[in-house]
Amino acid sequence: MAAPVNQVAQQQVQQGLQAATLQQQLSLQQDFDPVHRFKMLIPQLKESLQNVMNIASQNLAHNTTIDNGIKSSDASVQRFDKSLEEFYALCDQLELCLRLAYECLSQSIDSAKHSPNLVPTATKPDTVQTESLSYSQYLSMIKSQITCAKDIHNALLECSKKIAGKGQPHGTL
Repeated sequence: MAAPVNQVAQQQVQQGLQAATLQQQLSLQQDFDPVHRFKMLIPQLKESLQNVMNIASQNLAHNTTIDNGIKSSDASVQRFDKSLEEFYALCDQLELCLRLAYECLSQSIDSAKHSPNLVPTATKPDTVQTESLSYSQYLSMIKSQITCAKDIHNALLECSKKIAGKGQPHGTL
């Protein structure tokens, strides 16, 4: 009777570990996803902007009272430049996220354009598409792309040699 209970407990522990590792993988994937990171930074940016505006308002009110001679400058005010620096740092992070997302999209579009048919992988057997290539077809396509790239490279080399040859004076003593 103890053996089945032990097996059930072991299965539950294994399922819990699998769920934990899956959750860790998802969180790591989300950390690298620029769109997800962008969405996570937007609330921080809003909060930082509110902080910048509040500090600017407080500093303006404080400076106005000093200019009007109502108060002396004894009261401490928050530093505007620090909050503005934090805001700009978040803006820079958002810009990087957007640039990375754009590069990922461009790479995906180029990949689909130059290699529209996918090769089924062993890790995702359920996502096999009807138009996917066999591995041998994929290899032949890659070999033809490499041959084409070599031909272009050789043509550019020949052209550069011809241009370099025309630039040198002939028969100099």
